[in-house]
Amino acid sequence: MGQRDTGSQAPGPYLSYVHLYLHVPFCARRCSYCDFAIAVRTKTPSEAYVEAVLAEWEAWQSCPAWRLSDTVRTIYFGGGTPSRLTPDALDRVLHRIRQGRPVDLGAELTLEANPDDVTADRASAWARSGINRVSLGAQSFDPDVLRWMHRTHGPEQIQYAVRVLRHAGFANVSLDLIYGLPTVLHRDWRADLDQAVALEPEHLSLYGLTVEPHTALAKWTLRGEVAPADDGAAAEEYLLAHRLLAGGGFEHYEVSNFARPGCRSRHNAAYWARAPFLGLGPSAHSGYGTVRSWNFREWESYRRRISAGQTTTESQEELGPAQVRLEELYLGLRTLEGVATPQVPATEAELWTHEGWAAPCGGRLRLRPEGWLRLDSLVARLTDS
Repeated sequence: MGQRDTGSQAPGPYLSYVHLYLHVPFCARRCSYCDFAIAVRTKTPSEAYVEAVLAEWEAWQSCPAWRLSDTVRTIYFGGGTPSRLTPDALDRVLHRIRQGRPVDLGAELTLEANPDDVTADRASAWARSGINRVSLGAQSFDPDVLRWMHRTHGPEQIQYAVRVLRHAGFANVSLDLIYGLPTVLHRDWRADLDQAVALEPEHLSLYGLTVEPHTALAKWTLRGEVAPADDGAAAEEYLLAHRLLAGGGFEHYEVSNFARPGCRSRHNAAYWARAPFLGLGPSAHSGYGTVRSWNFREWESYRRRISAGQTTTESQEELGPAQVRLEELYLGLRTLEGVATPQVPATEAELWTHEGWAAPCGGRLRLRPEGWLRLDSLVARLTDS
């Protein structure tokens, strides 16, 4: 069993509950824009993954930052492509988690899935395991765009997957879409939004395309084969999405996320509220109080360390007061609730409000979508002053 390097971690009164993230790194192929910690495998090593991640889970049980009363409030299988694990593997992981710690009866259990992995048998098995929320990586409904992205599914499989999930009883389905694509693709962003809304999801996550180093997209860009969409075009798509979705009953509750009333992602909201979170699997991050730690990135390195009884933690840090304030500010400004007005200097708050980037409300300063587009630069203004 792996060792858990606890460093200066100590028991604290803030740890009465926790949110659990499991990184499943396996994918059938790497998408053109992806720089995540994944392992491309023709056959997913579900058994090896279960053994490794449960060994890490057991090692965490003796960590002094935990208490026997810690309750798990959300569980999130992210990736990678968690839907490539066998249903039995997912069930075994969830069963062991429930043995190790109490899980809220109303806990949110999310599984990220590729549309082409969704079958009637799998969806039913997921539901029986207790998974009650599925996040589908749709990305687009344009077949040419999906091929360019190196996605393994077509638009018809997105529609089929949603139907199958509904039939299996899933009342909480989220769709991911990517905006800000190169203009050479002639992608119709509004058509993608319309088709997504027509499927009646409870939640939508919209992410702007970025060119990350060491990706196929970076190579194409370097060779001049594609040019990223300019910032103005991407911003127009973002604001169009805000208008259409807000007008259609969705709440734009965080920079990249929209939800029907009562259907916010509780797991992600925990991150933004700086709640305790525990990450299992390669590259997974954990945070409790002022401590932040992260695992070795690559699957094989992670697996070998587990097998050798070594810690899976690559490194950790303890945040100082200034870092905590910055984290609170940045995460708070990401959300619809914003931050307490005193956290932003009055001159900056006045400027942001005058420019239409923010709006004061009930003693809090909340960014508008126009401000969210400038989030990084606005926070940088505060830290540079």
